[in-house]
Amino acid sequence: MRGAAINCRILVFAKAPMPGRVKTRLIPVLGEAGAAELQRQMIARTLDTAVAARLGMPELWCDPDPDVPFFADCAKRYGVGLRAQGEGDLGLRMKRALEHALSASTPALLIGCDCPVLTPGYLREAAAALAGGDEAVFGPAEDGGYVLIGLARSPQSQLFDKVAWGTATVMQQTRARLAQGNWRWRELEPVWDVDRPEDLARLHALNLRAEKKRAE
Repeated sequence: MRGAAINCRILVFAKAPMPGRVKTRLIPVLGEAGAAELQRQMIARTLDTAVAARLGMPELWCDPDPDVPFFADCAKRYGVGLRAQGEGDLGLRMKRALEHALSASTPALLIGCDCPVLTPGYLREAAAALAGGDEAVFGPAEDGGYVLIGLARSPQSQLFDKVAWGTATVMQQTRARLAQGNWRWRELEPVWDVDRPEDLARLHALNLRAEKKRAE
């Protein structure tokens, strides 16, 4: 099934690249300005990927709100719509965004901006899973969380309430709750994201390979 033929919304969660507020675990290595610049680059990379997936125009869900000039620049550059994530923990904000998207009876994928190896093909594979009958799809992260969640029906609170976000048990907890709710779900190939200082060497190697490929 070609990605262009699949009707699926892509919701991109992003925190504005404000020094001192983003990539805080990387600040000891990069400094506040360097961590903010990395966040800016990761958001741009993610939006490039989401647009290239050709699943429809992505939406950028903003934290703290769409009035931040950086987000206005993203809307102008990529043509994406802007929405506020709103208040609450990560689970409540994701649930709110997915409910909004699914109210139009269209499957939705929600991604963050921490995964540099996310590809258009990976997004199309996730969308195809939902189009093929799975009620949920996940892109597990090597650190125990997930970088992508896709739903074809309205989310239940049990998927998001009281999850230990940011820990190595997120996907494990989610699997248990999916099983309890009798969801039909699929998991894609695990990928890695950039959260800790040790991830930076891996990111640097990835960028070097990309530069070499462009030069060939």
